[in-house]
Amino acid sequence: MTIQPNSIEARDKAYQLHSYTNARALERDGSLVIDRGEGVYVYDNNGKKYIEAMAGLWSVAVGFGENRLVEAAARQMAKLPYYHTFTARSHGPSVELAEKLIQMAPVPMSKAYFTNSGSEANDTAMKMVWYRSNALGKPEKKKIISRIKGYHGVTIASASLTGLPNNHRSFDLPLPGIFHTTCPHYRVFKQEGETESAFVERCAKDLEDLVLREGPETVAAFIGEPVMGAGGVIVPPAGYWEAIQKVLKKYDILFIADEVICGFGRTGKMFATETFSLEPDIITVSKQISSSYQPISALLINEKVYQPLADESANIGTFGHGVTAAGHPVAAAVALENIAIIEERDLVGNVRALAPKFQSRLKAMESHPLAIEARGTGLIGALELKPRDGFAAGELGPKLLAVMLEKGLISRAIGDSLALCPPMIISESQVDAVFDLFEDSLNAFQKQLSA
Repeated sequence: MTIQPNSIEARDKAYQLHSYTNARALERDGSLVIDRGEGVYVYDNNGKKYIEAMAGLWSVAVGFGENRLVEAAARQMAKLPYYHTFTARSHGPSVELAEKLIQMAPVPMSKAYFTNSGSEANDTAMKMVWYRSNALGKPEKKKIISRIKGYHGVTIASASLTGLPNNHRSFDLPLPGIFHTTCPHYRVFKQEGETESAFVERCAKDLEDLVLREGPETVAAFIGEPVMGAGGVIVPPAGYWEAIQKVLKKYDILFIADEVICGFGRTGKMFATETFSLEPDIITVSKQISSSYQPISALLINEKVYQPLADESANIGTFGHGVTAAGHPVAAAVALENIAIIEERDLVGNVRALAPKFQSRLKAMESHPLAIEARGTGLIGALELKPRDGFAAGELGPKLLAVMLEKGLISRAIGDSLALCPPMIISESQVDAVFDLFEDSLNAFQKQLSA
């Protein structure tokens, strides 16, 4: 792409550092500038139309350009554009949203606590776990176990929980006291001749062995996404979560369910905690809570977590944690309206209705000569490309992504896996359009590689 002087692309590369981007490549090639959105589509600044098959970043449940969310933001902006929730202050939208979240929680929860992003929510979960251990007179019980390929954010603490090398390299992470156990990706991590059920048993044993090696009295919590998102859309094998939770209960280890990607309908239930019969002590949510129209996230904590926190705040005189925009009235108002839309339009039902077609078409692409595995559940999935001579691991995915963009389909390359997570408003014909473009892209890429 030729970048014209003084164009928005030229100004972007001159002034902005981008997340998850090779800065030198951006200087050379520029960025894709998205100008507007409508439903499952977005348009770049040159007017080209794309199907946004990643819902932005796994997040725009109700689609782009939803006027009800715009109006909810405008009404609240006019009434009370900002207020905080520090020092026993509150406001209507944060109260209503906290009440709604506790009422709709998939397992009994006591309180909601607001932050601005999934990273902040998981960072706060770590602090709450440490605070609670001190409150219980167990200062040694601070270690937290995550998983290889898990993704929990990019703040110093949450990036430590994340189990992806590029989130640690040159950042001097992870922090001490954070450990990563086996990833539940059967094809990649199975041993020779190991059945799926034997693999599940080994995952649980690996976790238990880690707990025993560190000392159960020192391990405070385990965090996991019900379905791994940014690690490559990894759906755990049958029985995995039952086996993992058995270990956690045995050693009195808190369970943090990271529902930042899965929550609010993505797997065909309102929460993936229901899909996989989980019993977490803390649930973190973000993204689809507001369809990312406004930045907001929340932690839902049960009584087992809340009561020691409350006691310690009384001992100290305060719960000394918070961020300026936590429970922001405009963000909370938009989240409430977004949840209302999800419920009124039965978007979770739409996910259930379309999931068989979505997963069937995804699975069919597994037979393509370039593919090695299709993975997914509900309206989330990924297709992984086969390793190929002459290409380093992680090199093929971005090249296929470029072909997809050219054809008008937005995906995300996670190494050599191409992820899909469309808005939950997507129709049956639009699901077909996504996979038609995906298949066209695969075929075009195959010709490109053979040329």
